[in-house]
Amino acid sequence: MPKVTVRYWAAAKAAAGVAEEPYDAATLADALTAVRARHPGELTRVLQRCSYLIDGDPVGTRAHETVRLAEGGTVEVLPPFAGG
Repeated sequence: MPKVTVRYWAAAKAAAGVAEEPYDAATLADALTAVRARHPGELTRVLQRCSYLIDGDPVGTRAHETVRLAEGGTVEVLPPFAGG
């Protein structure tokens, strides 16, 4: 199973209490399931509003279980930001 880094930004970072952490996950869905298990509560609620980048590429509307993760990859968790 690939080892990836999940990076949290803004409200997600505040809810997780860390800026980033490692996970073993083959898909984005697997990674998010592991994040929710490690951080039940506020972060789980924040994730419902987030968008995601995988190695710099937006996930968009793709189903999370279809988004494959690569060894050493990065998942960026981006809550909605204010401003422009």
